[in-house]
Amino acid sequence: MSEQASDVTITHHAQGQGGKYVAHPGDSDTTGFLEWEPRSGLPKEQVASDVRVATHTVVPEAIGGRGIAGKLVERLVADARERGFKIVPQCSYVAAKFKEHPEWSDLLADQRS
Repeated sequence: MSEQASDVTITHHAQGQGGKYVAHPGDSDTTGFLEWEPRSGLPKEQVASDVRVATHTVVPEAIGGRGIAGKLVERLVADARERGFKIVPQCSYVAAKFKEHPEWSDLLADQRS
């Protein structure tokens, strides 16, 4: 699955039980990424498979300043809307973007552990 956004292609890749959104600018071999994992730490019967914990967002300096991290979060949010999952913004960047976008609050998962 790919998305073109201002010369940046974003793809989603399964990674273990979780996944990774990878941003690849058209003019660079350097990529940025946002990783997520399913919520864990609860008894098996309480773990919601429809909750994704955004754990890390990384955009190397070589491609920084282009809004790539924001595009990665927007893709995560778009997928959450389309597929019906909730998000725990463990990553500080993702948490900051949720604060900037109160219209995304319906996608926040209950933060209990």
